[in-house]
Amino acid sequence: MSAETTAAKYEFKAEVKQLLDILVHSLYTSREIFLRELISNASDALDKVRFESTKGTDILDNGIALEIKVDFDEKKKLITISDTGIGMTKDELITNIGTIAKSGSAEFLKQLKENKTDANNIIGRFGVGFYSVFMVAEEVVIKTKSYKKDAPAVEWRSNGLGDYEIIELNEKLQRGTTIEVHLKEDNKDFAEKYRLETIIKKHLNFISFPIYLEKEKINTIAALWREPKSTIKKEQYDEFYKFLTYDSEPPADVIHVSVDAPIQFNALLFIPKKTYDFFGMNREDYGLDLYVRRVLIQHKNKDLLPEYLGFVKGVVDSEDLPLNISRETLQENIIFTKISQNITGQVLSYLIKKAKDEPEKYAEFWKEHGRYFKLGYTDFTNADKFQQLLRFNSSFNNDSDSLTSFDEYVSRFKEDQKEIYYAFGTSRDAVAQDPHLEIFKNKGLEVFYLYDPLDEFVLSSIRKYKDYELKSVDSIDLKNLDKFKDLEEKKEKLEDLSKDDSRHFDSLLARIKDILGDRVTDVKESKRLSGSPAVLVNPDDSMSSTMQKIMRMTNKDMSVPKKIFEVNRDHKLIRNLLKVFKANSKDEYITNVTEELFESALLLDGSLTDPHKLVSRLNQMLEQSSEWYTEIKKL
Repeated sequence: MSAETTAAKYEFKAEVKQLLDILVHSLYTSREIFLRELISNASDALDKVRFESTKGTDILDNGIALEIKVDFDEKKKLITISDTGIGMTKDELITNIGTIAKSGSAEFLKQLKENKTDANNIIGRFGVGFYSVFMVAEEVVIKTKSYKKDAPAVEWRSNGLGDYEIIELNEKLQRGTTIEVHLKEDNKDFAEKYRLETIIKKHLNFISFPIYLEKEKINTIAALWREPKSTIKKEQYDEFYKFLTYDSEPPADVIHVSVDAPIQFNALLFIPKKTYDFFGMNREDYGLDLYVRRVLIQHKNKDLLPEYLGFVKGVVDSEDLPLNISRETLQENIIFTKISQNITGQVLSYLIKKAKDEPEKYAEFWKEHGRYFKLGYTDFTNADKFQQLLRFNSSFNNDSDSLTSFDEYVSRFKEDQKEIYYAFGTSRDAVAQDPHLEIFKNKGLEVFYLYDPLDEFVLSSIRKYKDYELKSVDSIDLKNLDKFKDLEEKKEKLEDLSKDDSRHFDSLLARIKDILGDRVTDVKESKRLSGSPAVLVNPDDSMSSTMQKIMRMTNKDMSVPKKIFEVNRDHKLIRNLLKVFKANSKDEYITNVTEELFESALLLDGSLTDPHKLVSRLNQMLEQSSEWYTEIKKL
């Protein structure tokens, strides 16, 4: 080394020796992190010299460009990172490189020893990012010249095994720092252009200072989230979104957030036009990119937004998070938590405004992302906002594509109505034909139509919207419906039963109960049916039939739940059955009809496990009825 003074040797502090030993001999899962650490340190140095310049400090080489250069030599297995930043004096080198961060070093080593395989998770938290270079380097040389004009240039050299040398250089160096990384044999692939370019674009694409690799500027995409919203055109947002997501279409929505107090951060969020979570295959492919002062800390961080907002794409950049916070797995941090809460609130508020101002566009959003969004039924912190955004099909709607909110439903309440009703089915036609809905139709009560089993979890978890109970139509208390008048008298109403027939009807119910045995909890006259002969009903306030079915499937329970079997005394079939019963209470026809009605009710309820008996009995009864029909018609 020419033009230099005598080298002075220094021992690393004890904790640094332990650290280096762990790093060199541990399986560090993402070795490329060293380049990110060195370049982000260079960016910090440039920020500092720019700050000093703004203050009016007398600075060495004040006119040179603020930039970062990365060079490489594959044959020599060498990477060189240079910056024109603030530089370091000899004392600063000893302070910054010879010791770990001023506090927490013992705790750092304790955690690192206990969890070597999660080193990525821990290393940044304690300000030791520079040392990650020794995972790939057999020797590191730092040459630095401070911005202070009277400070000599200094060289630092170490193999990371326990000591380091510092030499004061007499040669004239430009202000800034150059780090030479002499790679180990098994890490020589880092000295390749493609590898270096890939790492820089992945982690450092939005650094505010230019990064040159072989004279080519690598970080060419602007950090759009840092720009004033008023200056950005839609085309710029679209271009950035496509760069970020590789989506061929522009986004449906852009949410650009800049917050200064009580915490400072910027966020640029996008809602795609289409969902790409087909059949739940991409459930884990979500998260926002987290930056600290333009440096990527974590790709697809899953804690910035709750899972049910996982369709949102974008970036978050914080000024208040420390740059040396864990770069791989963010630990619990109060500032981070506040940012997460703020962003979640911003997205929900944006959607509420969209639903109010552009209901047709919100409907498009719901049809694409609604199934994902409904997972938010467990977000109790934002329950009010979440519930405002829920949409379901309703008996009030004219078709299955129309949507209704809770507020719209409540606005159409009958006088003294205190409950919101819902029913589940595979389609609108299927729900509309559910016998449980007959009393609601007669009284003109609106019912939410649910087609997705997840909806049952949502509504059963919510339980209430504002002060209104959510009730499944198959588990309501009929007394609560008595106060609502029927819209009109029933058409073709049968004559009321005589006192004698009423007594026989009670006996018929007892006979039906005897036939069904312990497969039902009770058999009684129905007050809810108008068009169907019979129905199975849950006891009041019990779990809905759909939820029962889901829970049985979850627990692999194939048993049939016991319910109340309700019979409509004003249905022609039941009246005819009563005639047969009066003639012969033991007639086999009563048994066949009872079994058929019961299994048909199970079928509609989704609880019929074996349809063979039902089909066989139905065929037999059709055969008999066809003979009766031909005799009557004299065919």
